Amino acid sequence: TSETEEIAESFQQWHDSGESCPEGTVPIRRTTEKDVLRANKLRRFGKKPIRHLRRDSSGNGPLTTPQLLQHAVVFVNGDQYYGAKANINVWAPKVTDPYEFSLSQIWVISGSFENDLNTIEAGWQVSPELYGDSYPRFFTYWTTDAYQATGCYNLLCSGFVQTNNKIAIGAAISPRSSYRGRQFDIGLMVWKDPKHGHWWLEFGSGLLVGYWPDFLFSHLRSHASMVQFGGEIVNSRSTGGGHTYTQMGSGHFADEGFGKSSYFRNLQTVDWDNNLLPLNNLHLLADHSNCYDIRQGRNGVWGTYFYYGGPGRNIRCP
Repeated sequence: TSETEEIAESFQQWHDSGESCPEGTVPIRRTTEKDVLRANKLRRFGKKPIRHLRRDSSGNGPLTTPQLLQHAVVFVNGDQYYGAKANINVWAPKVTDPYEFSLSQIWVISGSFENDLNTIEAGWQVSPELYGDSYPRFFTYWTTDAYQATGCYNLLCSGFVQTNNKIAIGAAISPRSSYRGRQFDIGLMVWKDPKHGHWWLEFGSGLLVGYWPDFLFSHLRSHASMVQFGGEIVNSRSTGGGHTYTQMGSGHFADEGFGKSSYFRNLQTVDWDNNLLPLNNLHLLADHSNCYDIRQGRNGVWGTYFYYGGPGRNIRCP
């Protein structure tokens, strides 16, 4: 039942026109005046909403935030992590409000949950505000101060150094999965180069996209203390104060399973010696489980995996 197809480097729609980049250059998605004018707040263009971070009740859990940002994630903590890897199922979830987004990503996290949180993030997202359309797009993100002043999406500020001339960060991903139809996923890995200390982003099997230099960070200069995988949406409550209809993943709950619900598979972390390890001591968090939920499993083919997502507003999520 679980026939998946991994999307190769030719996943980007801009390649369809036969365009390519000359040696020594990289493709950069052009930021237009329209893009900037769409921004909710100009000085926040290209940044995630500031999270007023709170720990969960155990004191060491993942990011929890006001109802604005909602998650269905798995995470591991309590060890030293030097990277993370997963295959992420690609969909085109509906986003109700232009200032909302729906994303599926890997987080590599270190620091306290106050003002010095360091994160490296990569995955796909639908963000009408950022891109002016509803396509899932390949993205990167980073911050060193809990999303306050540092960091941004993609190449909208200096930080991430792109080295690949075939992949455009911010480019639309194609093909996309369909309900009860073919399923597509992308393989992503973030890992720390032991020699120079930079954090590299790898796409598919061995295609290096670029790196986050170690000097960007404080805590992540040495290692990560948490790795998180899953979905995140913004709920702006723009539909009369209730929850919006913004979907996470496929827009279907986890229990619908393969071909209907969105998944992550082959979750692994990277150790100090660049070995890939299975996740142990896994925690699940769905902070609004009536709107978006998560269900984890393990088998010989997919390793550690989970289904996650949901429709947003429904009878149980008013």
